[in-house]
Amino acid sequence: MDTTDKPDATLAPCFATLRATLAGLDAPRGVEKELLQAFSRQFAPQRRWYHALSLPQWGTAAAVCSLAVVAALLALSPHHALGVGGQRLVGIDQGAAFVALDSLERIAGEPGARLVEADMPRTALARLGVPVSPENAADTVRAEMLVAADGQPLAVRLSSATAFY
Repeated sequence: MDTTDKPDATLAPCFATLRATLAGLDAPRGVEKELLQAFSRQFAPQRRWYHALSLPQWGTAAAVCSLAVVAALLALSPHHALGVGGQRLVGIDQGAAFVALDSLERIAGEPGARLVEADMPRTALARLGVPVSPENAADTVRAEMLVAADGQPLAVRLSSATAFY
């Protein structure tokens, strides 16, 4: 398909005369401004529903939506206890949760799991996210450990309130 213009030789003198005539014409001052104002009066811009809300109202709506999402996520979060033989292995206890050190299949399949309390050095718990600094590196943290029958730790729960300070 050819998209180039091929001017007709018979119309060329007519277009040249039209261009010369229009080049000399100029609209009076302010005509364009008056035309735009008349057009805007005749065809008023339509406001959308979301233009009616101010910025603080949009902020309040966003905050309410965020709170609703957080509440829904908290209500639907799976905080169920995992148990073996009537003993709870994973659960929430005063805000602290067990952190699995082995696979959940191994923890669930362990027949002789028992709970052991221990004072652990803070440096041993650094890879679990416990902050360690030179000032508190020698401190101990009270922890409860879920231990298998062979003595291997399966899960740990930090029971000391100062573990994350």
